[in-house]
Amino acid sequence: MGRLPDRDSVLGVGCWGGTGATVFRCFGVGEEPCHRSEIPHNRRTVTPARRAFTLIELLVVIAIIAILAAILFPVFQKAKEAAKSTSELSNAKEIGLAYKLYINDSDDTMPIFYAYNSAPPSGQAGHKGTELLLLTYTENKQIFASPLDSGGPYLAVDPGLVAAGGSYTTYWQAYGTSFRFDHCMFTTAANESSQNNIPYTTTTVVNEGSVAYPADTRVIRLEMFPFFSRTQDPGCAKYGYDCDPVSYYKQWGSTGGSMIFSDSHAKYISNSGAFDNAMVDPAGHRSGDPSNDPNAWSGTWYSLCD
Repeated sequence: MGRLPDRDSVLGVGCWGGTGATVFRCFGVGEEPCHRSEIPHNRRTVTPARRAFTLIELLVVIAIIAILAAILFPVFQKAKEAAKSTSELSNAKEIGLAYKLYINDSDDTMPIFYAYNSAPPSGQAGHKGTELLLLTYTENKQIFASPLDSGGPYLAVDPGLVAAGGSYTTYWQAYGTSFRFDHCMFTTAANESSQNNIPYTTTTVVNEGSVAYPADTRVIRLEMFPFFSRTQDPGCAKYGYDCDPVSYYKQWGSTGGSMIFSDSHAKYISNSGAFDNAMVDPAGHRSGDPSNDPNAWSGTWYSLCD
């Protein structure tokens, strides 16, 4: 005779049981069959903790930013310089127009030559500068200021500027213009024309009609070109800017600058070859042409006329 079923089995009455989170639930007669369900030990909602950046991750981000900055900053700098060069060229074209109007009103006679006069400096009564003769036709002295003009080391030691007691950071502030006027292409008047506050003792009248090649002959140029530096002009032998013990040179731009020609047009010059190839006197001598004149300190027409 077999084993009799226990009471619970006969009645179909279940009880709670199981291990861990597994529970067996049995029901009475007529109920659903037993099944099991999962019941978590802890019914509280758990919020995951936020993970912070590790030191390595932060260093990687910083390195990426540094690399991007190194790539983009030169691009921004070039774009900024290009904008300044464009503005400067626009000013040069306005100066060329004023120069032409002056000649038309002066029987084709070129304006009087002045350069680097600092006693008194620009803006003070008694200052002498070629730009002042053209100012009647421009009505805007600001066009003689190049956006690239950042001055130069000589401004700090120029006797006239030192005596004036002013702080000059650009050639335009100190001398009235960021542009150099070609000596051979302007009229020199004895005891009136002057450079570095020293009067000339001779007179040379220049007329537009005597210019052999107006479209190729420069009359005005930006004061500083990058190829004036000693890295491109060793020993200060060619252009006379970056010299010892006194240097006049400071880099204004990395590529070049504007040049104005006798026919009044202006263009951007970006290399020493184009600069040396420009004519600098009415007869048509080029800036880089050799000269045997004893006053040609560099042995070229540049040192006689520029």
